[in-house]
Amino acid sequence: MTTTGNQLRLASTWRDFCAKLAEAGDVLLREEAPATPLDQAEGLRYLSRLTRTALNMLVDSADPDFPRIFLLCDDKIKIGADNPDNLYQQIVVRGDRDYRITGTRGTVPYLSIGSKANRYAIDGTMASTGEIEFADVALEPDGSFEIHVSREKKPGNWLPMADDTTLLIIRQTFEDKATQTPAIMQVERIGGPAVPALLTPEQIEAQLMGSAAWVKGTANTFADWSEWFKTTPNRIYEGKEQETWIRAGGDPKIWYGHLYYKLEEGEALVLEVTPPKCRMWNFQIDNWWMESLDHVHQKIWVNNTQVTLEEDGRVVLVCADADPGYGNWIDLAGHREGTGLWRWIEAEDFPVPQVRVVKL
Repeated sequence: MTTTGNQLRLASTWRDFCAKLAEAGDVLLREEAPATPLDQAEGLRYLSRLTRTALNMLVDSADPDFPRIFLLCDDKIKIGADNPDNLYQQIVVRGDRDYRITGTRGTVPYLSIGSKANRYAIDGTMASTGEIEFADVALEPDGSFEIHVSREKKPGNWLPMADDTTLLIIRQTFEDKATQTPAIMQVERIGGPAVPALLTPEQIEAQLMGSAAWVKGTANTFADWSEWFKTTPNRIYEGKEQETWIRAGGDPKIWYGHLYYKLEEGEALVLEVTPPKCRMWNFQIDNWWMESLDHVHQKIWVNNTQVTLEEDGRVVLVCADADPGYGNWIDLAGHREGTGLWRWIEAEDFPVPQVRVVKL
């Protein structure tokens, strides 16, 4: 059997993809990255998780003519201080198409869809090109809905896009995932072809190289953030405006308070604040790679429905290796340093929680 030029080309493409993907591993060697066995092992696992979600997003779910709803994060794939209270879903789209999203509302308290220009592989941004929150969505009596997604305004429920829109992000934020039901959605392109086009070598080559670039870009974007936060340890980071987090794909209705914790053995991190009037809030502990810790098996976060308030209305959170018996305990899960995130959702005010380190 004679090897064809096309076989040689695609075999070379695979090697190029693997080499490009390997470049993302340089993030493990950053001078500021913790060198402990736990942190480095989590970093290596993190790169494998980014690869998995990149291939799902940019290969298997990449056709904007036949969009599919997929999970960007779950209880194992974690990116950019993912919220343990959230269900993150995404849809790959194009700004020059029209789409229809239909479904049923469910009982999840906070539900939003944002259209984004995803540039993580280029400059680490994901600019908002349109937002819709379900407090503003007209529902049918049975809880069903229909949302039009397009550049030109449509009657009824409408989510705007722009010429450079490439992605829709669905955020479903729960107070209790065990008792509240998620929204169920379907998406379709309006006026598209009947069947997908056959795969071409050029298409899969572009998808694989784009996936490798996304893994490298995403890993370095959040490593940059960790290094920024590390310049002011053990306090809520205030060196960047909220627009920075929104440009990275954040929800405009959420105030984000990032922190970097660095603790010695026997130390705990204490956060105190009086919550403002707001729709929801939560706080979580993450590792250096900005992955939420294991929120299935360990208590690494707390939200407004789980917390016990002090008599004067203050919230006191204690991040420690074991429950010290006061405040609301959050498990450090073996970490001495890493990141964390406080969110106020639709708040009237945005008080910055006070942070201090205490000896236990």
